[in-house]
Amino acid sequence: MNGSFSNDSGAGPAGNKQITDSRFFNAMLEDAAELCERRNRPVFTDFLTEAEQAAAQSVMNRMCANYLLWGGFEGAERRMLGVFPPYDEPDRLFFPIDGVTVSFRTADSLEHRSVLGTLMAQGIERACVGDILIESGRCVFFCRRTVTPALIADVGKIGGVGVRLSEGFQEPLPAAHSFKEICTTIASSRLDCVTAALAGIGRGRAEELITAGEVLLNSVICKKVSQTVCEGDKLTVRGTGKFIIDDLGNVTRKGRLILSARKYV
Repeated sequence: MNGSFSNDSGAGPAGNKQITDSRFFNAMLEDAAELCERRNRPVFTDFLTEAEQAAAQSVMNRMCANYLLWGGFEGAERRMLGVFPPYDEPDRLFFPIDGVTVSFRTADSLEHRSVLGTLMAQGIERACVGDILIESGRCVFFCRRTVTPALIADVGKIGGVGVRLSEGFQEPLPAAHSFKEICTTIASSRLDCVTAALAGIGRGRAEELITAGEVLLNSVICKKVSQTVCEGDKLTVRGTGKFIIDDLGNVTRKGRLILSARKYV
């Protein structure tokens, strides 16, 4: 895992602490929560992956911490964790996140990896960059506020394409993903049933994948075949794809559940 705590907005321990294992990650989160309470100022991590966010939520809930996850816009996948003093209302405005717009000719095209590679070439750590959204003639990416001025001043080309960077962005944002709609029926909302339906495999094979750790529920490996899947959950089947559960609850005349989901494409 990657991540560190920042001094932005008067928050957090100094220095970059690379997360090398879950114990170190958990200890770092605990230190941040304790430091926030001691100094009475918010503490922010770098951008976390979805798996890191799930782990962070577990630690924060166990500590009864006052926290918020935010990535610069609704639906962001990479988000910072903000730990706030106990009696403060967590506020998105405090997060040290900037949105940066990359403008380029509509005749040209940019790829996610080219944008990320260019940012990394400027000496920016991956954990300082959030989501990257691309459409014709425009890209919007989110980054730690401390790196924004240097990127705007220094980046003039991405993957051979001439670009202009400016701080801020206009709504609506470029779509983060495209999806394939899925609608089917299942016997129950158990993880093995949902996995089998979405992956197009038999229930026995779904059980094998789950017990082998090949299925993730909300970015966390889940080996419990009877685990209940709920609306809003994200399900990843390694080698098959990632899905969002949109609706699960309507029942057919034969007593089967109607499952509506989207597959990332």
